[in-house]
Amino acid sequence: MTDVPIRRHVDEAATDTALVTRLIAAQCPRWSGAPVTQLQHSGTDNAVYRVGRGLVVRLPRRTWAAGDVAKEAAWLPRLAPLLPLDVPRPLFVGVPGEGFPFPWAVYPWLDGVEAGLDTVRDGHELARDLAAFVAALRSVPRPQGNAPQGSRNGTLQGRDADTRGAIADSAALLDPAPVLAAWEAALAAPAWDGTPVWIHGDLKPGNLLAHRGRLSAVIDWGGLTLGDPAVDLQPAWNLLDAPARATLRAALDVDEAQWARGRGWALSVSVIALPCYLYSNPELAAVCRRTIQAVLDEGTAPC
Repeated sequence: MTDVPIRRHVDEAATDTALVTRLIAAQCPRWSGAPVTQLQHSGTDNAVYRVGRGLVVRLPRRTWAAGDVAKEAAWLPRLAPLLPLDVPRPLFVGVPGEGFPFPWAVYPWLDGVEAGLDTVRDGHELARDLAAFVAALRSVPRPQGNAPQGSRNGTLQGRDADTRGAIADSAALLDPAPVLAAWEAALAAPAWDGTPVWIHGDLKPGNLLAHRGRLSAVIDWGGLTLGDPAVDLQPAWNLLDAPARATLRAALDVDEAQWARGRGWALSVSVIALPCYLYSNPELAAVCRRTIQAVLDEGTAPC
């Protein structure tokens, strides 16, 4: 943790501990007086501050993330009781003020560390716990009215131009030929033709917590929407090794077309993020590099 503001974008809204202290004092004074510290977090859309021992404040960095505050407040209390892992439910939703232009929210602190093969007791157990969570989320009934919108409720084809552009932009960072071949292989997979299901949209190490050696919580639900279930297969490549990846696939009973699309989602998200966050978010850039390599390694593995 640090008291030096962490910036991910040149045009993001400025935040610091003093701002959070003022916002709390002005809008939810029952929590005033608790120490405020900024957390080092690999996320790109929100600045995150711990307040005392039991609270977290999240402030959108940019306009596109501001709407996620209301979305999480509306949907997480409904979804949380239906899921097998902890989900943060907003305790308070604030309004713009003290010079900060966006809504913001206070959440309970969830104990845990970033989930990974080095922070859990068993990789296969991690894969099964993750599969149970994804299956439970997919099985939640669709809403009767309007569903929440997210940037990953489309198709791989809709990401084609951006992904090809990012591959070209990353020529100094990776060999574009095998990456482009892997992307084109994903595009060739049959499209999802079923009913859209609930998806988190951004399952990656920084959004998954482990406690006492097991996967315990899923955070950062700004991407929540309904779409292709393949989107939530991304941890197969951004989190797991090859043996645990196979366990995840078996636990979810994923067919070849969905697996190929999931591989494409993992590749596209990582290739697009890598050049954007190479310097401003080196932790995320490292995850992107590992994910791309995992996708390529799987594509060249013998059948």
